[in-house]
Amino acid sequence: MNKDESFIARCLSLAEKGKGKVSPNPMVGAVIVHNDLIIGEGYHQKYGESHAEVNAIKNVKDKSLLKHATLYVSLEPCSHHGKTPPCCDLIIENKIPRVVIGCKDSYKEVNGKGIEKLIASGIEVEIGVLEKKCLALNKRFFTFHEKKRPYIILKWAKSQDGFMDRKRQNKKEGINWITQPETKCLTHKWRAQEDAILVGKNTIINDNPSLTTRSYDGENPLRVVLDLNKELNKTSKLFNDNIKTIIVNNKTAEKLDHIEYVKFNKKELLHNLMQFLYKRNIQSIIIEGGKKTIETFLKEDLWDEAKVLTGETFFEDGLAAPTLKKTPEHTFYFSTDRIDIFKK
Repeated sequence: MNKDESFIARCLSLAEKGKGKVSPNPMVGAVIVHNDLIIGEGYHQKYGESHAEVNAIKNVKDKSLLKHATLYVSLEPCSHHGKTPPCCDLIIENKIPRVVIGCKDSYKEVNGKGIEKLIASGIEVEIGVLEKKCLALNKRFFTFHEKKRPYIILKWAKSQDGFMDRKRQNKKEGINWITQPETKCLTHKWRAQEDAILVGKNTIINDNPSLTTRSYDGENPLRVVLDLNKELNKTSKLFNDNIKTIIVNNKTAEKLDHIEYVKFNKKELLHNLMQFLYKRNIQSIIIEGGKKTIETFLKEDLWDEAKVLTGETFFEDGLAAPTLKKTPEHTFYFSTDRIDIFKK
């Protein structure tokens, strides 16, 4: 890595700290360097609060050094008024002479305007340092704005012999665990990183899950359940807490406490639902089952990433897990569980 790349890499490390807390804004990190030393750094910590550049400038003790410093930032600084004032104006006011940017912001309110404003003010601007990594960091944000839908993650667990559930006798309810107990913390962390979680009605009927982040200190995602014929029993855990839940059906549209019934026709259901969630500012969603729901997303080619967990368990018979005819982009182990990450 050269000097600029190493400082942008630091920006990326800082930006990661905002994961699960800044949506629908992007994760951004900023570093201010004078004579090859970091004199200030910051990241966007929470939606509605100060942006990374503001926090980095604020953390510089000797503000007179800003006139001779370089600002490194993982994403193009904003030039418009949103929840906070434009970062470009603050950079210009502090007479920072050089700005190095990881990647452009494709959001229509920015999309090169920030770069143009900095250059017009006489600031030296360099763009595209560690660009691929910067784009990957905000894959949710870019997918949301460019494809006009949430970033879609499919997630399922399977036994060593390829089943995602045991053969149930007499419609027996309860979760048939596949992975190790400690893996639950990781999967709940994944939930906390997304805006919404979706399952089909059979997952609720069979497993009666809470679909929360109870094993991880993070925000609960919006719960979305496909129950077209309104068959769910009101004794399900979904109905007995105060976490926002959308139940997709083709019968009624009404709101009762934390439960919102949203009416859709079966035709192009998933695409229309993703458009609905886009309008609700849901930037990402994790699909956790069941088999039919996941396979429908796969069949309609409506996904961006898949996380497949394989435990040590053998079921011998049961519900076959979905299959992906792709090579995993990344594989790692959490305890004794293997996790394969697929990208579309």
